[in-house]
Amino acid sequence: MLTGAALVGAAPVTAAPRAADLAPGVAYTEFDVTGAQGVAHAHVLSVDLRDRRVGVGLLYPGAVAARQTVSRMATAAGAVAGVNGDFFNITEVQHPGVTATGASVGPAIARGHALKAAVPDGQRFGPALPPGTSTKDVLGVTADGVARLDSIALDGSVTTAGDVLPLGGLNQYALPVGSVGAFTSDWGTVSRMRAVCGTDTDRAAPCSTDVHEVLVADGRVVSVAPAPGTGAVAPGATVLVGREAGAQWLRKLSPGDPVQVRHRLVAATTGTAYAFALGGYPVLRSGRPLPGLDDTVSAVRTAAGVAEDGHRLLLLALDGAPAHRSGLTIAEVAEVMRGLGSDDAFSLDGGGSSTLVARAAGESAVTVRNHPSAGEERPVPNGIGVFTQP
Repeated sequence: MLTGAALVGAAPVTAAPRAADLAPGVAYTEFDVTGAQGVAHAHVLSVDLRDRRVGVGLLYPGAVAARQTVSRMATAAGAVAGVNGDFFNITEVQHPGVTATGASVGPAIARGHALKAAVPDGQRFGPALPPGTSTKDVLGVTADGVARLDSIALDGSVTTAGDVLPLGGLNQYALPVGSVGAFTSDWGTVSRMRAVCGTDTDRAAPCSTDVHEVLVADGRVVSVAPAPGTGAVAPGATVLVGREAGAQWLRKLSPGDPVQVRHRLVAATTGTAYAFALGGYPVLRSGRPLPGLDDTVSAVRTAAGVAEDGHRLLLLALDGAPAHRSGLTIAEVAEVMRGLGSDDAFSLDGGGSSTLVARAAGESAVTVRNHPSAGEERPVPNGIGVFTQP
């Protein structure tokens, strides 16, 4: 599959691939692909999930609202290889004075633990979503080691002595209009103000002025505040942030009032728990590119593919060196992933975020194998790490 044969149905390979085994069950290959705007250079990891010595997990800096380079996260976690992950809240030029959180768009699960849920579709960063997809779409690997594409939604509630309200968010940089969202110790120390800016359909809309915040610990309200705050949330505690109708609901609460907060992430297509999952968007399903994929804008890309009934994961990052920076369109990426053997494929963040790292045998740290288009690695909120055991 990664031996240099022409990619069936994909842009043609124009240079002989170079391949190497990084570890049992993990192979690294690089090759040229001719796209509509020129020659792109692809770096690919092939991960055999049937091998019990191989695992895949979420790379992240230890908090949802934080960023690090892929190489730093992978080395710290002991990964043998990895790529960057989801699109994220990279800037806040539309809301002067509001801190960009660095938090990712979609759901995130690490070691079976739900870190965050998805922001509303209109609040995402990144290219336009293909028809029929949403910010809830994920690439994940189940607890029994099978990779798949899925959709993950938040199921949660806030219960008081006299009322129950559906929970609208979990550790998200943007909350649905009129909702209440929960922030836990997984969020980090960054200001929660961004959560009440924009609307469900317009990321640039002004921040809401009808907001409220409540701190809950040990099942009771500890304190209230007229605006979202900043700083770490203590383990076991929850900060509730409300906007519009959600803020009005929270204003009914006073210190000492009993409050129970419940939340979980629910997958649409499998009853098996995910050990790892992160957001992006599908580009290939059951061997067919999604209708409506963009075929005009070429860029440096990162993507993941699911092959062999979920038992092989393919991770691709294009090179951002000047000779290859024209990259590929999303439609071309779908064809390349299909040519590599993927049945399903998933687009991750690209451009200056596209990074693939790998660790040579005997080394303790990974090195960047592609050339980031900005000339250096961009700090990102998460990534996919590949792990091996002797």
